[in-house]
Order: sequence, then structure tokens, then C-alpha cells
Amino acid sequence: MNLGIVLPLVIYLAFVFGAAIYAYVKRQRGDFLTEYYVGNRSMTGFVLAMTTASTYASASSFVGGPGAAYKYGLGWVLLSMIQVPAVWLALGALGKKFAMLSRETNALTINDLLLYRYKNKYLVWISSISLLIAFFAAMTTQFIGGGRLLETTIGIDYTQSLLIFAITVGLYTFIGGFRAVVLTDTIQGTVMILGTIILLVAVIYAAGGTELAIAKLTEIDPHLVSPYGPNDMLDFQFMTSFWVLVCFGVVGLPHTAVRCMAFKDSKALHNGMLIGTVILSIIMFGMHLSGALGRAVISDLTIPDQVIPTLMIKVLPPIVAGIFLAAPMSAIMSTIDAQLIQSSAIFVKDIFLAAKPEKAQNQRLITYISSAITLVLTIVLVFLALNPPDMIIWLNLFAFGGLEATFLWVIVLGIYWEKANAYGAIASMLIGLGSYIYLTISKIKLFDFHAIVPALILGLVAFLIANKIGEKKD
Repeated sequence: MNLGIVLPLVIYLAFVFGAAIYAYVKRQRGDFLTEYYVGNRSMTGFVLAMTTASTYASASSFVGGPGAAYKYGLGWVLLSMIQVPAVWLALGALGKKFAMLSRETNALTINDLLLYRYKNKYLVWISSISLLIAFFAAMTTQFIGGGRLLETTIGIDYTQSLLIFAITVGLYTFIGGFRAVVLTDTIQGTVMILGTIILLVAVIYAAGGTELAIAKLTEIDPHLVSPYGPNDMLDFQFMTSFWVLVCFGVVGLPHTAVRCMAFKDSKALHNGMLIGTVILSIIMFGMHLSGALGRAVISDLTIPDQVIPTLMIKVLPPIVAGIFLAAPMSAIMSTIDAQLIQSSAIFVKDIFLAAKPEKAQNQRLITYISSAITLVLTIVLVFLALNPPDMIIWLNLFAFGGLEATFLWVIVLGIYWEKANAYGAIASMLIGLGSYIYLTISKIKLFDFHAIVPALILGLVAFLIANKIGEKKD
């Protein structure tokens, strides 16, 4: 174990736990549910930008995405830039509407807003089940990414790495709740930006400059410098599907949408949109280009997901590598803590308190249940992550797609279309998610598009047809 790498990481984690303890003290002074799940709706523009970008930039951005760029070349770097407008689009489409509705109804979760908007408990049940299924897939991906990072950089067994990561994330989320999550996201976003720039410069230097790096990639495989990748896989259908999946569809991600319930005012929203887009641009370009050019430095990796941690060890001094290790760890932690909070909210707010509303006044009981569920979820996720695949990006994108197929039209039409009703929303959720899972598992590609494209089209058609039926019944 290299102490030069471990020491900066330990110091960074101490800051993270410091933020969690601060958040724990803050939540003792107000309503537990409002503080634990939306941080008392007090985020500034900078914090909103950091937490939204950090939550979006996950294990796929620092492990899976660069791994794909390592395998498929510079074409994947171009493809990754499709994601840049995601923060602008999500905050712009949902921000003000969500903020107004959540304050008007005192909503703390996405299901609170869905219940208020559609007045249907069955929709909330379907929503809760869909969220949990997708979140478990997404969080398992993050745990695998965290385990891979520690395994490769520190040089310990994958299972031990996974346990260390799980204990860290579970504890600070358990202690601090939403405020701890957004505070650590702010720290993590800063570390991510600096780490991305440092690593990219070091990779280019180690490769002897960009010209030599590209010449080396051409020598390995000319397709690595083609915009279409090996076997022309990055064609129109693939790029369109990817844009829908990682940019347009982000509006339908509940853990992104919930950020729109917690900012302070309109100025914070506008600043968050601008700053968040800049942050995401730097991270996406820097990390994916590092992965692609990294093949000129290390050409024999059998597991592409190991490219970033392997490059850190090879091209950076130990102390700098230890500081940079906090960057991908930050990305993974900031995504999984947001999803952990939302999963906990589903069990506590949408299931337990929906069944026993009289218990809402028992702050002590709610505190214990919320914290306990966060820890139990962490333990379950450790078991799910024990046997990881070689490339986690596909598992993460599957979870993304499941959430988008379920929630995109329900959220967007729910807040912008007055005539939208529960019949349409339920039909859209069931048809969207069902068709997405079926097409993905059966590996059916309609006109060569990813399953998310036909699933969203079918979900929209189902919404419109069922909505008409609902109008007649009402």
C-alpha cells in the first residue's frame, strides 16, 4: 500500500465527514424531514451547480466513460460532449416549476409532487417500485466503480476496497442527510475539476504530446482516431440514442429533479445553470480525452474500466495521484449519496408515512428509521456489487434509461400540461418501463436505435391515449 496515495485520500475523507457532522448539527434545529431530504431549500447558485453536476458526473464519467474512450477511441470523446447541456436543460426545464410546486405543497420527494399533481396513490406505488429498481442498478454501478478505483490505486483486494467505500458513503449520508450531500458535492465538484485538468495534462505529457499520442493510437488501430470508432459503431442511430439517454432524458431523472426543489431563489437557479454547464464541459472533455489518449501510454489493459486509476499511478507522483484519487471518488460518492437519500425517502416518506401519517410528528422515530434504512440499503448494495462486470457503463446507462422511460413524460407533461391526468401518467410509466426492459433484455433494436428511443415514444403514445380515456371517464 502506497502511503503517498493513501494519505491525501484520508485527509479528503476527513473533510467529507466534517461536512456531515456540520449538517447533522444543523438538522437538530429544524424539521427533520425538510432538513434531511431537501436541506431546508437553501442552496445557492454555486452549490446548486456543484451538486447537480457532481450528481450527474458519476462512476460512468470517471470510470466507465473513460474506459469506453480507451476501448473505442477519440470518437467516444466527441460522443461524450453530447452530455454538456444536461445540467442547463434539466434545471431550465424543471427548476422554477418544481421550486414553486414543492414550496406550495411542502413536497420533499418526487412522489410528493406526483401525488399532488395526479391525485392517485397507485401512481405513487408504481413510481416507488420503479425508482427502487432503477436506483439499485445505478447505485450498484457506483459501488463497483468505487471498489475498482481503490483496488487499482491502493493495491488491495476488490472486496476490501468495496467495503471501505461502502462504509464511507453510508456513514456520511447516514449522519448528515441532504445538506451533507450537497456540501460534500461542493467540495467534490471542486476536486473533480482540478483533478480532471491535472490528469489530462499529465497523460498528454507522458504520451509525448498530442501528435505522438494520436500517431500511437493510429498505429494500434486506425479506427481509434475515427469519429465513428471501431466498425463504425458510433453511427447516427447510436449518437441519437446516446443524446436521448444522457442529455434530453436527464430531465426525467428523479435524483436530478429533486435538486430543483432545494435551491434558494431564481438567481441561484440561473447561476447554477451557467456554472453547472461549465463544470460538466470540463469534466466530460478532460476525463474522456484522458481515457482515449491513455491507450497511447498503456496499451494492454484487459479491463477498460481500470484505465483512469492505472493512469493515475503511472503518470502522476504518489501525492498528486492521492489528491486526484479524490476526484473520481468524489464523482461516485456524490451520485450514490443522492440516490441513497432518495431511496431512503421512498421508504420513509412515501411508504411508511403514507401508511401511518400520524407518525410524522414523532421526529425521533423518523430520524431513527431514515438513518437505519440508509445503512441497510448500503449493506444490500455491497452484496450486489461483489461480482462486477468488466465495463460498468452499460449497467449505468441501463439504470439511466429505466428512470427516464418511467418518469420523463410523467414529470414534463405533469408540470406543463394542465389536462394531464393519472390515467395517462400510469400508462406511460408502465408502457415506458416495460417496453424498455423488454427491448433491452431481448436485445431487440428497432431501426438500430437504443431501447430508450422506442420506449420513450411508446410511453408518450400511451400517455396521450390513456389521458383521453381518463378525460372521458372523469
